[in-house]
Amino acid sequence: MANTSLPVEHVGDGLRTARAPRAPRALLLAQGSNSIGDGAFYVTSALYFTEIVGLSAARVGAGLAVAWAVGSIAGVPLGALADRRGPRGTSALLALVTALAVASFPLVGSFPAFLAAATLYASAQTGLAAARQALLAGLVAPAARTAVLARLQAVLNAGLAVGAALGGIALHAGTRGAYLTVLALDALGFLLCALLLARLPAPAPAATGPVPESRRSGWGADVLRDRPYVLLTLLNAVMLLRMPVLSLALPLWITQRTAAPGWTVSALFVLNTVAVTLFQVRAARSVTGTDTAVRAVRGAGAVMGAACAVFAVTALPGLGAGPAVLVLVLGSVLLVAAETRHSAGSWQLGLGLAPADRVGAYQGFYGAGVPVARTLGPLVVTTLLVGGGPAGWLLLGGVFAAAATATGPAARRAARPALRPAPVPAR
Repeated sequence: MANTSLPVEHVGDGLRTARAPRAPRALLLAQGSNSIGDGAFYVTSALYFTEIVGLSAARVGAGLAVAWAVGSIAGVPLGALADRRGPRGTSALLALVTALAVASFPLVGSFPAFLAAATLYASAQTGLAAARQALLAGLVAPAARTAVLARLQAVLNAGLAVGAALGGIALHAGTRGAYLTVLALDALGFLLCALLLARLPAPAPAATGPVPESRRSGWGADVLRDRPYVLLTLLNAVMLLRMPVLSLALPLWITQRTAAPGWTVSALFVLNTVAVTLFQVRAARSVTGTDTAVRAVRGAGAVMGAACAVFAVTALPGLGAGPAVLVLVLGSVLLVAAETRHSAGSWQLGLGLAPADRVGAYQGFYGAGVPVARTLGPLVVTTLLVGGGPAGWLLLGGVFAAAATATGPAARRAARPALRPAPVPAR
């Protein structure tokens, strides 16, 4: 296969494409534009649908679980669409569809309508993530991708924090108008994102010569035949169980199993958000290839295991409120260190080990770990931790360490060309 990398030049903290020297900046602006609205939406959506629309909490939870399950499946064909039709146009289109999905929420008045709108939202979001990755792969040189992704993550966290603060204002007001303002902000954010992505240059084709038949009429199903990559994706999904640990398990654990005051929950969330925003780029600097990515993930698994052991200590009898808070802060610092290292290694492996002409489909599959962690993760972590107590923390820490250790062999197998499946011709 011909070398498909675009010409590169040294700029700032890494390499970037000479053809699209401003691509990283535009991608950052696009990320920031929709993350602020999303932050406001995330903190207000549950109360909007229960208090304003009138749905029960159980129906809202079930609808979101179904929506994200469908979205995780839709990511592969939507990513394949980016491979076939071009990631720039596809990502802009999916950002526009996401904006339309958000704009449809004020029209929701029943559970079926909510389920339809939420499914469209989740599917478009998942497909957008895959198409964006394919767009980044086409516009940013391989040596700079992890650094750019780290900056995108930092912008995402900062945007979510700003959006959450705006959402807090809407929650304080508690009126229908306040909630509708949040929805309008989120829809406008995705509309601006679509405009910014559409203005980027089209990436060069990933391969020269005739377009493979699988790219003309296939929908990315060949990723399921790539067993090393499938295994890598499953291991990454296990590592992503760290997400409900912060958002769900720790709040329940703190209030039910420790002497720490309730405000500790919000304090730890702020600590995590600020720390990831400040240190994600630094954590990604040493990740430049498969070997360094494997080391980052393996180290992250070990640190996650240590964080789980620290959290288990907070349930010891006689541990007062002050010491409990200090131990929880220590565990949260370890969790941040693990999160930033795992993110950097995961980005490099997921993007770097995807075939150049099928990045969208592969990223659609790899990215399914996020909605899976969002839907199944709460059940897993609450069963282990709230039900199992300190032993559950130790077991979860062992699972993290085992998954991280297994990532190395899986990544090395996925990097061997002889083990990669050929594109499946359409029938």
